[in-house]
Amino acid sequence: MEFQIEKMKHEDWEQVSKIYDEGIKTGNATFETDVPSWESWISKHLLCCNIVARRGNKILGWAAVSPTSSRNIYSGVTEVSIYVGKECKRTGVGLALLKELIELSENNGIWTLQAGIFPENKASINLHKKCGFKIVGIREKIGKMDDIWRDVVLMERRSNKVGIT
Repeated sequence: MEFQIEKMKHEDWEQVSKIYDEGIKTGNATFETDVPSWESWISKHLLCCNIVARRGNKILGWAAVSPTSSRNIYSGVTEVSIYVGKECKRTGVGLALLKELIELSENNGIWTLQAGIFPENKASINLHKKCGFKIVGIREKIGKMDDIWRDVVLMERRSNKVGIT
């Protein structure tokens, strides 16, 4: 499957938000229950690392990072979000997005990428492992969805290029 990885633009939000909504509806991608507005979403993510996989005018998937803290000491620590459209699963789109996100993050001074993934989302856990993420723990019963306590697998990737001295 041919596609390009590009910076996310405001005009991509309609397709990006549809892919996000697909993830929300699975019940195994996020604790979010509704897709936020573009303004709300973009205010919580770092512009340098918002990317999409595009084939022609169609967005196949997207990835982004958000700061884990507003404190300066944690400026190089971010949380990863990655979503692939349901018709593009297992096509290499997720792998390409995550690899590009890692490179972009390192080029922008980010030394640690974190991901919180539901244990049931084995495809996402495996994708992150392929890209050098390690499981650092399980956050047990960290949040409730539909009145059921959910665990989250905490994964982390430490750069070997940034933040090493």
